[in-house]
Amino acid sequence: MSTENTASVSTHILDTSVGRPAESVAVSLCARSGGRERWVVLGRSATDADGRCRDLPALPEGTTHVRLDFETEAYFHSHSPSPSPSHSQSQKQAEAQQDAPALRDSGAFFPEVAITFAVAPGEHYHVPLLLNPFGYSVYRGS
Repeated sequence: MSTENTASVSTHILDTSVGRPAESVAVSLCARSGGRERWVVLGRSATDADGRCRDLPALPEGTTHVRLDFETEAYFHSHSPSPSPSHSQSQKQAEAQQDAPALRDSGAFFPEVAITFAVAPGEHYHVPLLLNPFGYSVYRGS
């Protein structure tokens, strides 16, 4: 909960490639007071079965910027299909896999996602991450 002097942050992740919450994604919460200050890691968590981080720490008074770091590579590596092409794959798909061995091995084009945003005292910021192997989208939720 936020107070009059601090802001609060929550997040969740939906894997849009399968239409389900992304479980076990490591998330770090960082903060700073002013655009030129150094980032301070406030805490680390991982998403639960609902894709939510329920234990992110409170923001210190005076926080003006927040960064959420999502470690997506390990998640996609554990959820990627077999790297060998199936008999039903088109020739174009097979060639694309041969041209991108690093992507095929990790399962993620974006191995990490860092979302930085400004905060104001007394406000709550829910920042959902909509994720798939080749893109992501974020927004301020409610």
